[in-house]
Amino acid sequence: MSQQTSHKHVSTTEPAWVRFSLITLALTFMFLFLVLPLATVFAEALRKGFGAYVEALQEPDAWSAIRLTFITALIAVPLNLVFGVAAAWAIAKYEFTGKAFLTTLVDLPFSVSPVVAGLIYVLMFGAQGWFGPWLQAHDIKIVFAVPGIVLATVFVTFPFIARELIPLMQAQGSDEEQAAIVLGATGWQTFWHVTLPNIQWGLIYGVILCNARAMGEFGAVSVVSGHIRGQTNTMPLHVEILYNEYQSVAAFAVASLLALLALVTLVIKSFVEWQFERQEKAAAALPPEPAPAVAV
Repeated sequence: MSQQTSHKHVSTTEPAWVRFSLITLALTFMFLFLVLPLATVFAEALRKGFGAYVEALQEPDAWSAIRLTFITALIAVPLNLVFGVAAAWAIAKYEFTGKAFLTTLVDLPFSVSPVVAGLIYVLMFGAQGWFGPWLQAHDIKIVFAVPGIVLATVFVTFPFIARELIPLMQAQGSDEEQAAIVLGATGWQTFWHVTLPNIQWGLIYGVILCNARAMGEFGAVSVVSGHIRGQTNTMPLHVEILYNEYQSVAAFAVASLLALLALVTLVIKSFVEWQFERQEKAAAALPPEPAPAVAV
């Protein structure tokens, strides 16, 4: 028996040189295209010393770009949180006319170029757009202002939360929700006590991805922002302007802040994945339990 097991193990294991080649190729690729560029960003940002680095981040236009980036994310992510949960719940839990169309709309930002998305908002809300005359008559400014940046960011980041939740909620089914409703729970109680605990890790994961894209979005925001320094430039746009003006240290300083935020996001993402896997293993080791009763 041991000989058969040993023979089977050898026959299903790749040769050592194949494993070594694949690992070397993967590590080389990661070093050249991930680690080395990231190290270069921080090295260039600190090339003239830490004082110059801090000064570049404290410059008024840079601080305005940082502030606008966070404001945009703080508005776009909660909106997408509400829209994403609602869309995922409708698609995963109900059958209705137009369900396939709604699913297609959720995926639309993945298939449309961000630049095209920005142009759509310009054509709709610009001075010569569909609603431009009405907006001007009421002194409402959307394009080349913060509202346009928020709208463009919401559009390109909309699918992330919904796409994380839809397969998760479809796999879980609706048996527990139906049991809670039979026991007398309201829709809000069912969502809060049954649905939300089941999707919490997927929801957190989707929010992390949505926030990362919101802070790093360039194409759509570039079209609708107008590149007004100190007013409508987010961090990615400010980096481009500084680099085009040959202010490399300042450009890399702001870019390093974006890279640092990306690293923090990666750490949080890894922690969420680890927690989710640990919870899944713990749940698999326990015997099945009946649907939880919801107090009403």
